[in-house]
Amino acid sequence: MGNPIIATRAPGVRVVASASTWIEGEALRQLDETGALPGMRETVGMPDLHPGKNGPVGAAFLSEGLIRPALVGSDIGCGMALWQTDLPLRRADPERIAARFDGLDAPWDGDVAGWLGQHGVAATPFDASLGTVGHGNHFLEVQAVAEIRDPAAAARIGLDPARVALLVHTGSRGLGESILRAHAERHGASPLRADTPEADAYLAAHDAAVGWARANRDLVAHRALAALGAEGRLLLDLCHNGVTPVETGGCRCHLHRNGAAPADRGPVVVPGSRGDVSVLVEPVPDRTDTLWSLAHGAGRKLGRHEAKAKLKGRLRREDLARNPYGGVVVCGDERLLWEEAPPAYKPAASVIGDLEAAGLVRTVAVLRPLVTFKCSLDPDGPARADKQARLRERRAARAIKHRER
Repeated sequence: MGNPIIATRAPGVRVVASASTWIEGEALRQLDETGALPGMRETVGMPDLHPGKNGPVGAAFLSEGLIRPALVGSDIGCGMALWQTDLPLRRADPERIAARFDGLDAPWDGDVAGWLGQHGVAATPFDASLGTVGHGNHFLEVQAVAEIRDPAAAARIGLDPARVALLVHTGSRGLGESILRAHAERHGASPLRADTPEADAYLAAHDAAVGWARANRDLVAHRALAALGAEGRLLLDLCHNGVTPVETGGCRCHLHRNGAAPADRGPVVVPGSRGDVSVLVEPVPDRTDTLWSLAHGAGRKLGRHEAKAKLKGRLRREDLARNPYGGVVVCGDERLLWEEAPPAYKPAASVIGDLEAAGLVRTVAVLRPLVTFKCSLDPDGPARADKQARLRERRAARAIKHRER
């Protein structure tokens, strides 16, 4: 008998979710539609599955002979990085940390070229955004260990319950979007045949964006540690938006992930909303039935455009500046404050519960949010500088496109 948590919807199309897990019908429709595309061998949706612009988010897709940039999406290289700091939990005052973080979305005044060079990444027109979180669901969060479920695994990973951790969720900013846009302008939503010059060019640009995104997470953490006056050590850095060549069943395929964490590269942190816990897990290895992938977060249950309208009567604005654990939220963007409100997301416990019931993970530790940084409180300060940086990026991208013509 198969695992009831992993349901088959059609040949090669599966979803990991219990009967009690709510998944929007549009997300399931997108999953089924994607699974029926030419060259698609397998498609797996995770408990955090929700609708996306070019296909479902929270899913992995295995294709043969074709690469589909639209399934990777625009934020190529987006991922999670977890750092262990040496800052004692007893000294981690949320109000003071929040005050120190305000302004971290201003352009970095350090040696950008040097930083990229250290990471083996070439300069791009988007480097003014390096070291910044960006908007949407991206964040920087200071966390405390709320519970250790597996002390041996926590010690092996390097998690110290007496000191705070940093979780960084961000990607390639405008770089990945420019790569997808360039593909769409030439090929529309069509895939690329593998082992062709066009596919090789996309993969080279994709890999560069993945490297840039990793360098960006490192710099965000570097800036946060400097603001805290602390040292830190990287525990994990995993990309959940990308495409990877894989050999399976004697065939060379490509595994696309859009909001799906890799389960074959060590420990994974699955974050909840800014008002919920994050969970550190160890994947059970060699789960080909779920395409070596896991949920990457709690998953939306309210679209961005409907979050404020549905939550306005239930919450006050001042409620959104705090979390249930006494932590602080730094967010100077009124719209973003509502779009990313905790009730817009599924409970982390529900998503982790499904992963555990499916036999995909073992929980190591639970982390609670002390400070969540989204964007600065001064709307005329770093937030405006970020908008100006994005404008410069768009102009640079247009200039490159003009030269290519």
